[in-house]
Formats: sequence, C-alpha cells, structure tokens
Amino acid sequence: MAAAMVLLPGENIPTDKLPKPKKGKLTLGPGLQHTPPSTISATTAGSLQVDHRKAALWLEHAGGRYQPSVGDLVIAQIHHSSVETFSCALTPHTSFAILGQLAFEGVSKKTRPQLKAGDVVYARVSKASKWEDVEIECFNSATGKAEGMGQLKGGMVFDVRPAFARRLMMGTDKEGVSKGGVVVLEEVGGKVKFEVAVGRNGKVWVDSGSVRETVMIGHLLRGADEGGWDVEGQRKAVKKALRDV
Repeated sequence: MAAAMVLLPGENIPTDKLPKPKKGKLTLGPGLQHTPPSTISATTAGSLQVDHRKAALWLEHAGGRYQPSVGDLVIAQIHHSSVETFSCALTPHTSFAILGQLAFEGVSKKTRPQLKAGDVVYARVSKASKWEDVEIECFNSATGKAEGMGQLKGGMVFDVRPAFARRLMMGTDKEGVSKGGVVVLEEVGGKVKFEVAVGRNGKVWVDSGSVRETVMIGHLLRGADEGGWDVEGQRKAVKKALRDV
C-alpha cells in the first residue's frame, strides 16, 4: 500500500491524486476546502485519504483529533439540557454539540425522549461550522427514519483514535475482506453475539449482554488500535481472548 500523502495548511492537492467521480462531483471531508474553479487545498495538517468508490477525500489529522464534518456518524454523551435542546459532548476538546429534543424519529413534544446527563446517543452531524455550534440529529431528516440512530442503552463506550474509527466504518469488499484492515469485530462475532456502534469521533459502543465479554471486545479494539496489529495479529489476539473469557 502506498504511503499517504501528507499535506500542510494551504497546500494544494495534485490533480492526479483526485478520484474521478462518475457524476462529476467530489465529496470533501474534514481538512479540505474548494476554491473555484478547481483547486482543492488543505486547511490543516494531515495525511490525505481517498475513497475512489465514493469519490470522497479527506485529511486524517496528524494530532489525531476529531473535527466534526456534516454527515459524520458520532457517539455523543448528554451533558445537560434546556427546554428545546440537549448539549452533548463529542470529545473532551470540542465544544458541545446541539441535539434538538425533537430530532428523533416520530417524536412530539409529549413523546420526546427523557435523556439525562451521562446518557449516550448515536447521531449524525447535520451542521458543522467554525463560527456556529455543531448540530447533530438522531434521525435522517430526509426520510424521517432513525436508521439505527437514537439512544444507546446499556453497553460500554471505548475510546479509539478517530483514524481507527474510520477504518472500522469502511466495511468489507465484495469478497468479504475488511477494507480498513480491521477484523476484530468479525472474528469475535463468529463466537460471541453483540451489538456495536462506531462513531467517527473515536468512540465505539459495545453491548454483548455480558460485562466480561463487552470489556474483552473493547480491549481487543484498543489493542488493535494502539498496537497497530496486522490482520493475523488481530486473529491471534481474538483467539487467545476467547479462550480466556
């Protein structure tokens, strides 16, 4: 695999590094900006990541910090609430994100969720700007459906690097091979039943119904992230953990 191109703020991306979209439109993620007519440049330092299938590109930040971008799926913790909104923590270093109390599937003022401080939700970033509060929602505003978003009850939340979280969210190719090179969840899933939600903000929620198994899965994910385990190393670690659990 070729080394990712590292960019500094203000540097332009060479045209030969850009994906070729089928419909003529690129999707820019965190760390990039478009200057008409066709210049794309970095707004922060990081390594260039490209998804040719989705015609998308973004920067993974050298410092590893998460920067909200519209469309990101995130795991947020309720900090406090007001009459109409919840203030939610995405990471320790970012300002609170705003979640409307009616930003859930099929709710009204009478049926809105009664969330309290410490509760966790799976949400999508609906608005992100340097000059305004980040806004999130727990449903798809285009369809009105939750699509897996909402309150995450029970389980545990584990911290990983945002870059590792993105790898977890890449899924598999047609042959069932992990695109991000992370097979921990698939390997554990062959033996243990569990639910999982991955947030682009470096949070992974896991619930197996068993504290011991949930902790095991979290430790495996953090080990793969911090230890840089390759696929074979992940498989060996999972086998050993399953024997010991």
